[in-house]
Amino acid sequence: MPSSAVTIAQDLIRCPSVTPAEGGALTTLESLLAGAGFSVSRVTFQDDDTPDVENLFASIGSGRPHFVFAGHTDVVPAGAEGDWSHGPFDSVISDGILYGRGAVDMKGGIASFAAAALDFVERFGTGFGGTISFLITGDEEGPAVNGTVKLLQWAREQGHVFDACIVGEPTNPEVLGDAIKVGRRGSLSGTVTVTGVQGHVAYPHLADNPVPGLLKLLDALDALKLDDGNERFQPSNLEIVNLDVGNAAFNVIPARAEGRFNIRYNDEWSLESLKAKISETLAGVALGSLDYRLDFKRDASESFLTRDDTLITALSEAVRVETGRTPELSTGGGTSDARFIKNYCPVVEFGLVGQTMHKVDERVAVEDLDRLAAIYKRFLTGYFRLDEGAASA
Repeated sequence: MPSSAVTIAQDLIRCPSVTPAEGGALTTLESLLAGAGFSVSRVTFQDDDTPDVENLFASIGSGRPHFVFAGHTDVVPAGAEGDWSHGPFDSVISDGILYGRGAVDMKGGIASFAAAALDFVERFGTGFGGTISFLITGDEEGPAVNGTVKLLQWAREQGHVFDACIVGEPTNPEVLGDAIKVGRRGSLSGTVTVTGVQGHVAYPHLADNPVPGLLKLLDALDALKLDDGNERFQPSNLEIVNLDVGNAAFNVIPARAEGRFNIRYNDEWSLESLKAKISETLAGVALGSLDYRLDFKRDASESFLTRDDTLITALSEAVRVETGRTPELSTGGGTSDARFIKNYCPVVEFGLVGQTMHKVDERVAVEDLDRLAAIYKRFLTGYFRLDEGAASA
């Protein structure tokens, strides 16, 4: 028979919760947790120009320390279902592998920490000397406006003060136990728009072509060396991600040209200093009569590094005991909802192997789900300083 972690993962994967649809995933989780004695709240948030998003907060125990598992039940689109070996929401197990959208990112992680928490509470009861909560969002893969950032504010208004958090994102590059994310580089996106004068390509003197000007600006950005990195973070990098002139014709000089870029930056920079560097770099490019505008997206995030020894030591030890590996303390990769949580409590990330996330045939070994659940349970036991041999009265 499948373990509880595997069963929960299958139930969640069967819910087509493509951002921002709830798809039944939060309902499944609510039923599971409420049935085990958790206090569960479903909260929906709204904002301008973004879809409404349902979220879940669940809690058990009382007092501090107050530990939080965080994650998201929303998933990216499956793409062409015919490209999958098994239906993306069929949750098929074949040869010890569970297939489905969200298997590793991150319904599998949620299933494992749910199974761990349920097993922990069954063994030690609710008087384990603190509180365990779940902070689950439905828009991490989308705008990330009506999810974790607002659920954290809501929880604080309800009187919840958190002491530590694990986000169950897939952090391991090769095998379970490879890496714990103890920080993340920041992210800054921007758009450069050059304005010229539209005209006929046969009469260039009557137009002013913005495309060469845009290419000069983007070339200056592409040549920019931001830093060499440090012992905490890899070097910052700027990538050109899009070019658009909105022109399908071959005989028209366009009126405008737009380029987009994204920067993943380390703690050598703040948002303010990085924006100033980009602005200064572009201002140094000679464009003649052309005008340009630089706009930064509002969803920028700062870099952060978690230094909480209690949290990191307890998780590292749990990983070592259950896998035999000493995990690297990593700050690589992209962003996650940890960028919001770090403003409320120390946060690290640890989950499954991420090689198939967002891919066709996203999948996880069922033994990894069980082992991850065992890691989370051992972590809880160590974090709350309980005796492995103890049990609830």
